[in-house]
Amino acid sequence: MKEEPLQKAISTAMKAGYQVDKETFDFIKGLPEEIDLEQLVANVVGRMESLARKSIVIDFTLVRNEAGKFAGRSKEEERARPRETSAGWSKKSHFRPYAKDVSADLKVVEDPGAEVRAEGTLKDYVGYFQDRFKRISKLLRQRLDVKDAVGISEAMRAPDNSKFKIICMIIDKRESKGGLFLTVEDLEGTATVYAPLEKRSSAVEKARSLLLDQVVCINVVRGRNKLLIADDFVLPELPNRRPNRAPIPVYAALISDLHVGSKMFMEKEFERFTCWLGGGFGDDRVKMVASHVKYVVIAGDVVDGVGIYPQQIDELSIKDVYGQYEAAAKLLENIPDHVKVIIIPGNHDASRRALPQPAIQEKYAEPLYEAREICCLGDPCVISLHGVNVLLYHGRSLDDVISLVPGMKFQEPSKAMKLLLQCRHLAPVYGQRTPIAPERRDPLVIEDAPDVFHAGHVHVMEYDAYRGSIVVNSGAWQRQTEYQKEMGHVPNPGIVPILNLHTLEIAPMDFTIRSD
Repeated sequence: MKEEPLQKAISTAMKAGYQVDKETFDFIKGLPEEIDLEQLVANVVGRMESLARKSIVIDFTLVRNEAGKFAGRSKEEERARPRETSAGWSKKSHFRPYAKDVSADLKVVEDPGAEVRAEGTLKDYVGYFQDRFKRISKLLRQRLDVKDAVGISEAMRAPDNSKFKIICMIIDKRESKGGLFLTVEDLEGTATVYAPLEKRSSAVEKARSLLLDQVVCINVVRGRNKLLIADDFVLPELPNRRPNRAPIPVYAALISDLHVGSKMFMEKEFERFTCWLGGGFGDDRVKMVASHVKYVVIAGDVVDGVGIYPQQIDELSIKDVYGQYEAAAKLLENIPDHVKVIIIPGNHDASRRALPQPAIQEKYAEPLYEAREICCLGDPCVISLHGVNVLLYHGRSLDDVISLVPGMKFQEPSKAMKLLLQCRHLAPVYGQRTPIAPERRDPLVIEDAPDVFHAGHVHVMEYDAYRGSIVVNSGAWQRQTEYQKEMGHVPNPGIVPILNLHTLEIAPMDFTIRSD
């Protein structure tokens, strides 16, 4: 018996929080070399998690039974397995999904779309911005370098050349030849802050990246004529931390922007994806990945909708939203029953446009609700998958961030997503492309740092890590549209980021394989 496979197998058990007694260790050590010990132990861990009676010691009987299954596969059976076709489809496949033996562990942490109350009154708007300011101010004051911040009124009463820190909201920004002028306010006062160009270039660059309605801390010097001179800008930021991880190796397929009903919807590629989930596509390596997928998380725009943009009707293959959801339901039915499906709406779906969006309305998407068990939530929301907190957001405000902040590009959505984490707000700018309902409690404040931040909308698959959070934009299933061509925007559809909830590693899977 080689030592490395044995060590990996024992490590798999220990990472999941289980101990291996001497009897089980000796049994595993004596198994034939052709048995995949790591997979065997992973399967046993999955079964242990589903037991009503919990134990911290790996069950010897389960190990012995699982080993018998592995040993029962003869070499003749392995040779008789059908090969892949030229398209990569398997005519018949021996597929044993690990995730099928794992109970779903899905918790809805926060779903503000389920409790929308805004009426659009002046009182609603005032309450909305006051709540945003108070809660992000509280996040800023958790930083050691911001605890001594004062109010704008106190800063304005101080003598010239006094140094202060103020927490404020940016309400106007204009640039001159000499620098940037910012109009800022808090709950009690308003002031003008000047970031001069000549001596404080770093401060000016930070000021250029600030968004209107963003809450920040500014290190200022009291100048003449009630002008505050900016020395530095401090963002709420995420704290550096270690993210939560699942105790067992279960995966989540993160997707978005199907746009079913569009002529550019990639139906064959999406069918290839659902076939892969059931073990009917790919070689043994990619099938092993599929066997661990327990969740498919869809971050909005299930359908293309109707009347979303000018001349859209010419690009629709299904010209009514009911028919679009019926077609989407048939596609989602092909996802194996052991895989949990979570869906939030996007700006093309049958939900109100303003954030927070309630879950997709059943009266429009009845076939979707009837096709299979689906967890439909609002946009945005926070869920927990085996203890990993996932912030789900379709990503409409990425349009605003990319168009307003220097250096941002649609081809690099993770940069814009990281900026939202730095702001601790999903849609800092009010009154641009992103409609926001003035709820009395701002549901877009990122109060708790997420382990995973999953968005879509911009049709570019990209991922990165930032201060303990995994940032993932899941791309799309729609080929380049005429509008995207006019804008010079090139999507990379059909590539799915697969998230290992145990390690928080991402494995991109490309389903755009050609059949020729």
